[in-house]
Amino acid sequence: MSIGHTLLGLLESGPRHGYDLKRAFDEKFGHDKPLHYGQVYSTMSRLLKNGLVEVDGVEPGGGPERKRYAITDAGITDVDAWLARPEAPEPYLQSVLYTKVVLALLTGRGAAELLDGQRSEHLRMMRILTDRKRRGDFADQLICDHALFHLEADLRWLELTAARLDRLAREVGA
Repeated sequence: MSIGHTLLGLLESGPRHGYDLKRAFDEKFGHDKPLHYGQVYSTMSRLLKNGLVEVDGVEPGGGPERKRYAITDAGITDVDAWLARPEAPEPYLQSVLYTKVVLALLTGRGAAELLDGQRSEHLRMMRILTDRKRRGDFADQLICDHALFHLEADLRWLELTAARLDRLAREVGA
């Protein structure tokens, strides 16, 4: 995820302090991985340096002065371009799961057991996400669906690989 573009998009509704940006980000996008304050302020510093935001005001606080940031026209143009650009599909050609299976075969370890263990872990995570989806709001349901579809694809691959394990062992020279 592009933190900078996300913060810029949040600024389109009006100027905000870094604290407010973090809170809005965490509420909308950071359920599982909230932003650190340092990440917000370093990103805002970079956006300021690149002319995508400007300081809209400075207020004294109990500690350092609180800057209020506003998006610039260049920032709006940058968000427009980012939203219009399709994300590159991730083909997962450097899969850790595949690497582990091949290494298990090459070293005489149990590749079938590895696949069984991974299948169990995927199913455990799918149960957690399904429960979260059931209890969550609409946005949480959508993000859980996304994760569940990826886990389902992994499960299909695990099953296919288990069915072809003998052939893979011959191919990799185990």
